[in-house]
Amino acid sequence: MIDNSNNGEEYIGRLKPLAIMATLIIMILIARVGYLQIYDGEYYAHLADGNRIRIIPSMAPRGTFYDRNGQLLVSNRPGFSVSLLPLTAPIKPEVVDRVAKLLNVPKEEIEQKISVHSGFDPIRIRPDVTPDIVTIIEEQKDLYPGVVIEVQPLRNYALKQEGAHTFGYVSEISDAELEAKKDEGYKSGDIIGKFGLERVYDKEIRGENGGEQVEVDVAGKPVQILGKKEPKPGYDLILTIDRDLQVAAEKAVDDMLAQLSCHAAAAVVLNPQTGEVLALVSRPAFDPNLFAHGISTKDWNAINENPYHPMDNKAITGEYPPGSTFKIVTGTAALASGRVAPDELIFDSGTHWLVPKGNAGGEALGWLNFHDALSHSDNVYFYEMGNRLGADLLESYARMFGLGSVTGIDLPYESPGLADWKEYKLEVYEDDFYLSEVMDAAIGQGFNLVTPLQAAMVMGEIAANGKRFKPHLVKQIVTQDKEVIKDFQPELVGELQVEPWVIEQVQSGLNDVTKSGTAARNFIGFPYDIAGKTGTAENSQGTDHGWFVGYGPFDNPTISVAVIVEQGGFGASSAVPIGRQIMEAAFNLMVQRGEMAPPAQAGN
Repeated sequence: MIDNSNNGEEYIGRLKPLAIMATLIIMILIARVGYLQIYDGEYYAHLADGNRIRIIPSMAPRGTFYDRNGQLLVSNRPGFSVSLLPLTAPIKPEVVDRVAKLLNVPKEEIEQKISVHSGFDPIRIRPDVTPDIVTIIEEQKDLYPGVVIEVQPLRNYALKQEGAHTFGYVSEISDAELEAKKDEGYKSGDIIGKFGLERVYDKEIRGENGGEQVEVDVAGKPVQILGKKEPKPGYDLILTIDRDLQVAAEKAVDDMLAQLSCHAAAAVVLNPQTGEVLALVSRPAFDPNLFAHGISTKDWNAINENPYHPMDNKAITGEYPPGSTFKIVTGTAALASGRVAPDELIFDSGTHWLVPKGNAGGEALGWLNFHDALSHSDNVYFYEMGNRLGADLLESYARMFGLGSVTGIDLPYESPGLADWKEYKLEVYEDDFYLSEVMDAAIGQGFNLVTPLQAAMVMGEIAANGKRFKPHLVKQIVTQDKEVIKDFQPELVGELQVEPWVIEQVQSGLNDVTKSGTAARNFIGFPYDIAGKTGTAENSQGTDHGWFVGYGPFDNPTISVAVIVEQGGFGASSAVPIGRQIMEAAFNLMVQRGEMAPPAQAGN
């Protein structure tokens, strides 16, 4: 008989280590499970929720723009946007192909957006699609997995190209802008202000985006909404702009451009007593709605290739020789510095006696005092003022008027003009300033450059008895409920350091410009007493530019105007008619609204 007891004991001995190891493994697993559930339970629960919960953002509507009288200028409207929302898996290449073909968007553009995307925000492909696109995607969901239709507030510019350079436009944030604004809460796909007031006040009017907390199944399809945060609209802007006057000014400019077959012009209308800008026109213009909807290549090329640069706000960026409108500065300087007395007579023989420079039409006006010389815009008289003043003194008065520096208006890209002529010539040409160049500067030619806004400001300073107020376009920032967040008051930024009688002499001469001087023919029968100044600025690139600046009513000025027509020829025939129409519209609107008394009847 065989004894198997030893074999059994040996077998049991072999199992003991295995049992011990199995027990240890089970204990370790139990301990690990307990650790994960108790110690790290909250962490892994959060991860689990992350796999089934998505935050789908909703865009906040931007603030609305109103004019000074409460009329709507810029608002929002609902629009459908096509976006990609890769909840559980990347968007398949065949889906990208279908979307590209359906929306007529380059496949490479979609792929580029996908490549830089992170998180769960929608990848917006095309805004403001037509209803037929929405229908196709909704009815063929199986062919477009991960493609969603978002209802978004889209910017709507009621006046289209009118006021475009003031209001600006919005568009999707670029990669470069996103990098620069990464610390300010901006995200890929955000719509931001790119130009005009949209850009300057973007933080105030962009609002705060909301979103939905959505539970999804394993396939990424929404199951239920767990929570919702309503988007917070941005603040509204109450502008200084008068919508009716803006429309009237734009029509006056457009009509004259069509009549002259010219292509570019600018006009500025402001209140010289407050700095409030009432209208601002730049031609050619563009329709900002094109950018809000996602501008096409065709539309962009039409704007970008226009030789007259529609994107330039010529009212604040255009730098032009001021022509005879600069005689306001020269005359003020000559009187204030004692270089001439108001009643001193200077003889105009047709040319100056030191340098052979004369009047544009070759006229010889004979003996002239200051009043007559200014009202008839006599070049020979003001050449002599330049001779007596010299470059340094003339420059110092130009800077006293605020020329050569930006005005500080709340718009981007403002140009400073040029008033430091001697320094500029020395730096660029390495040469001194000659007497003939001082004379040119005295009548607004040579190196002298101003913007239309600066020209309006110069006229406004004379109208306001020497005071210069900072020009601005926003009166108030308010909530949707009209609670005032910020109120913009007139800001005095400068004052002419001259005696009151000096300004009165200039005012009197400018008043006579519209009665018996260079603008008299255009203001025959005008119902209001105003002041004005014409100008013709030499242009080396073609026909001369036409200028007009004016203010009124003369006794209590509420309007200061500056108009320039590029290559419009004489200011009296190109810019003055525009100025008259603008002032006529402004005064009539004020009378209708009870803001000023009607003019006295002729003969009173």
